[in-house]
Amino acid sequence: MQETLNLPPIEARIRNGADGHEEIFDSLRRRYVRLTPEEWVRQHFVGYLVGSLHYPAPLLQNEVKLNVNGVERRCDTVLFDRRGGRPRLIVEYKAPDVALTQRVFQQINSYNSVLRADYLMVSNGREHYCLHLDYVAGRAEFLATLPSFKELI
Repeated sequence: MQETLNLPPIEARIRNGADGHEEIFDSLRRRYVRLTPEEWVRQHFVGYLVGSLHYPAPLLQNEVKLNVNGVERRCDTVLFDRRGGRPRLIVEYKAPDVALTQRVFQQINSYNSVLRADYLMVSNGREHYCLHLDYVAGRAEFLATLPSFKELI
């Protein structure tokens, strides 16, 4: 049984994979992926971004490859700008039993050293945080709520 999250429920398409593990359909990647606690959070969070906060699914991408200091990494979810494809938002997910510590923020910040997005979000499905970065003023501000797509643009 999957964990209850602090996110709206989704209509998850789950099946048993060839290796006997459960898989969940990822609508952004358009394929089934292994169902882990982190993936459960990702699918619910993307569902929340698209369904409740009105983020356009075509501008979102899961598992974005990038090179951080010579090491290939994967950014969990990235929202790209309509004009030019510039990253606007990075989301990092953790399993529900993983605390959102300074280490998680350091991880997403290392991704952002390459992507330079305006917003960073982290979620373990129970807690969610959003940081807005103002590069001109040199400030970072935690937001009280997760912004809708309209508020983001």
